[in-house]
Amino acid sequence: MAANRDTDKAETAAVDLRLDRIPRLYNSLDPAPFHEKELETAADDYIVGSAEDAGGPIRLVVMLPDEELARPEAEQVPASIRHHFQLRRDSERRLLRGMWRRGRMALLIGIVFLAICLFARSLLLASSSTVAHFVAEGLLIVGWVAMWGPLDIFLYGWWPIHGRCKLFDRLARLEVEVRPLK
Repeated sequence: MAANRDTDKAETAAVDLRLDRIPRLYNSLDPAPFHEKELETAADDYIVGSAEDAGGPIRLVVMLPDEELARPEAEQVPASIRHHFQLRRDSERRLLRGMWRRGRMALLIGIVFLAICLFARSLLLASSSTVAHFVAEGLLIVGWVAMWGPLDIFLYGWWPIHGRCKLFDRLARLEVEVRPLK
């Protein structure tokens, strides 16, 4: 695989993917029909990395030798590449929904735990014992630390997954051109 990024009038970066054979684009262990095959990891990484580097719209140009272009599979390459990224987008969306579900459950557990800690703390503060006051302050800290997990999910954890969803959504609509190898 080799790269050539040029820019056309519409500010769409062209990403060239040179292959000697069509099957090199796909995972050889994937038993799915040709148009539903998963891309080879190196090809996926290259396309995703190019899209991330470009930051804007890209156009993928798959270059193949003439004998490979004559194969019936050559016509299915653009649709199969978009299909691959649709599956990746759907997978990331499921991951994000699962994260939100875990976050809500963690928040519920954290709030209940914090309430228990605060209640126990108030009982301990009623005592005149120094040890009880020491433990009471520990319960306050532990209760708030228990809230870190859900806060991490709701404040920071979802950003990278949402960003990948947007990237894969963009790649699922990728303009793919298949042309002869120069």
